[in-house]
Amino acid sequence: MTHKILILNGPNLNMLGEREPDIYGSDSLEGIGVACQHKGQTLGMAVDFRQSNEEGELVTWIQSAAKGYSGIVLNAAAYSHTSIAILDALRAVDLPVIEVHLSNIHRRESFRRHSYVSQAALGVICGLGAQSYLLALDALARILDEE
Repeated sequence: MTHKILILNGPNLNMLGEREPDIYGSDSLEGIGVACQHKGQTLGMAVDFRQSNEEGELVTWIQSAAKGYSGIVLNAAAYSHTSIAILDALRAVDLPVIEVHLSNIHRRESFRRHSYVSQAALGVICGLGAQSYLLALDALARILDEE
């Protein structure tokens, strides 16, 4: 059985490769998406990779994941630190969630060290750039195989 995985990306991640490459790296979001598609194929997963700058759209996508998806990889970006709505949606769908961040949020400004998403996530991978996403897919594959 192929697991469908929803990978969601929050605000400003569409600017990767252009925006603060010293913090976020030079990879584009499109390039990360392609790498996730390839990684998913090797793991027997179908990857649905999306990005939105709108909190409500992310919440709607999370809610819709309850039907047909096996897990979520989420880089909520700045919404990680502010969105109770995203936390509530993650709790409502009751799917395994892995939170990712390109940068190490614990080495940055103090307001970035708290994440609402972490309260719903099984694990958090941060500070490893684009590789964070691939490691999250590995983790989800293992979690889903154990179910």
